[in-house]
Amino acid sequence: LPNMAYQWRFIACLLLATPAFTLYFHISETSKKCFIEEIPDETMVVGKYKTQAYDDSIQDFLPSSPGIGMHVEVKDPNDKVVLSKYYSAEGRFTFTSHTPGEHLICLHSNSTRWFGGRKLRVHLDIQVGEHANDYAEIAAKDKLSELQLRVRQLMDQVEQISKEQSYQRYREERFRATSDSTNQRVLYWSIIQLIVLVVCGFWQMRNLRKFFEAKKLV
Repeated sequence: LPNMAYQWRFIACLLLATPAFTLYFHISETSKKCFIEEIPDETMVVGKYKTQAYDDSIQDFLPSSPGIGMHVEVKDPNDKVVLSKYYSAEGRFTFTSHTPGEHLICLHSNSTRWFGGRKLRVHLDIQVGEHANDYAEIAAKDKLSELQLRVRQLMDQVEQISKEQSYQRYREERFRATSDSTNQRVLYWSIIQLIVLVVCGFWQMRNLRKFFEAKKLV
């Protein structure tokens, strides 16, 4: 019974876990900001952002920044471009991962200045997996009851947990392959060192014998 209770608590923690982050950061109009997000394969990611420009006259950031656009670029672990698109100062971008691993998400403004530029504050909210779904919209579209919607949420969470477990197994396999490759290289290097030592010892003994023979010591 204690083991069963522990298992249920563990499952509950997994269900409550939220693979998402919300933050804001400051950049200039000519700079770029990138983030690395570990994402399982076949997982939807939704990002929402808002850009505010700094106004020197009021010494604060403006509520909105018309005329400033943001370029969003996403690359998968193989450095393949998954998403590359220009958006307005405030918007939403989505993409689906097809390769598990670290995805690079970069944002920069559409400014054409070579240097300088205004200071920008960018609010960024990234949701991964089932947390990217708008369940209110799904319920209205599919006409789901509260119970049906809850079941749908639980099914999506279980599916996301399964994807996370598959991704962890994929990482373990890669780590094991890297470890095996490293151990094999260490073994080869040790063998090469041994061969070099044997050859050097044989060469030194041969030269020493020739020296003694030349001096008529043997």
